[in-house]
Amino acid sequence: MTVMRTRQAVIEALSDEMESDPNVFLMGEDIGSGGPFKATEGLIEKFGESRVIDTPISEMAFLGAGVGAAAMGMRPVVEMMFIEFIGVALDQLTTQGAFFRYLSRGAYQVPLTIRAAAGAGMGFGCQHSQILDQWFRGNAGISLVIPSNPQSMYGLLRSAIRSNDPVVILEHKGLYGERGEVITGEAGIVPIGQARKVTEGSDVTIVAIGSTVLTAKAALDSQSEWSAEIIDLQTLIPWDKSSVMKSVAKTGRLVVVEESSYSGGWGAEICSEVVSKLWGQLKSPPHRITSPDAPIPYAQELEKRYLPSSVYVVAQINELLKTGKSPAAWWEGAK
Repeated sequence: MTVMRTRQAVIEALSDEMESDPNVFLMGEDIGSGGPFKATEGLIEKFGESRVIDTPISEMAFLGAGVGAAAMGMRPVVEMMFIEFIGVALDQLTTQGAFFRYLSRGAYQVPLTIRAAAGAGMGFGCQHSQILDQWFRGNAGISLVIPSNPQSMYGLLRSAIRSNDPVVILEHKGLYGERGEVITGEAGIVPIGQARKVTEGSDVTIVAIGSTVLTAKAALDSQSEWSAEIIDLQTLIPWDKSSVMKSVAKTGRLVVVEESSYSGGWGAEICSEVVSKLWGQLKSPPHRITSPDAPIPYAQELEKRYLPSSVYVVAQINELLKTGKSPAAWWEGAK
């Protein structure tokens, strides 16, 4: 077990997979120099320019090349510098790569991994701070994972590279510098679709993913009035229904903490599923804590207000437990 930052866990996972499988190679803008977050630093020196390929600024071209290479038996890892940049190349992924296995009746597989920096809180402005999980959740044939710490980054990335279908891995920019213990090697691999129980609790289940796992944990640790069972989903497609249902059946309450905006957020599906399966066991309505339906502000104080904070999570859960009703969001009623 080694202590490392999340960005170092990315490098370690990529290196381990490249060493174990010569068909694994990397493509992306400025990855040879490590990229803006230094998450591929040192790999071009270790594996050479034939396996760490700096691409032009043409996402449509190099993501399409990744789909083709994967269909021909390679295992490309394509990096989008920011998740927003994939917009010009979604056709290559969502209507081509995601469906090759289906359209070919299993003759072709597309073991393609797409890595992308995502998320707000770092002052990059609205065009470089979105999480954009909504862009992928409605697409069959794609898995979507969002790590929350160095261990899940290492383990989920290795699982993604080994998958025989496309996997999108959203790497929160705010977590690249987080430190944690990492089990490397085969023992450190985290299965796609498996949630992680962060804490035990009896009053409420908090479901989170990525950076909001840290927000939920900070909220829990800042008070002593209630206990919470925090579930880190780790994977949004497919999400671990069994773990969530088991926890909510135990606590009788569900709070989902999302960085996504309210409309179309992933928590809506989870709340719907819980209501339909556990209606008679719920002590209060499932509640979502999200960001508002608005562009992410550039100003530091406004961006901080935009995102769910641990203080806000505590206030919302306090009201839920006190009244048994779903509290209003802070922006509701604002002019």
